[in-house]
Amino acid sequence: MSDLNRGIMKFQGADTPKAVTISTVLILGSIMTLIIWALKVAYVVN
Repeated sequence: MSDLNRGIMKFQGADTPKAVTISTVLILGSIMTLIIWALKVAYVVN
């Protein structure tokens, strides 16, 4: 069992490249969305 099958990702196939890629895209996309939203709210970006 790899380390990626532990913790939150407790399902079979959690360590496949496809699952890791999808998770990475979702996490980084969420972070970028929050940064862009914060800049717009702070009136830095129009």
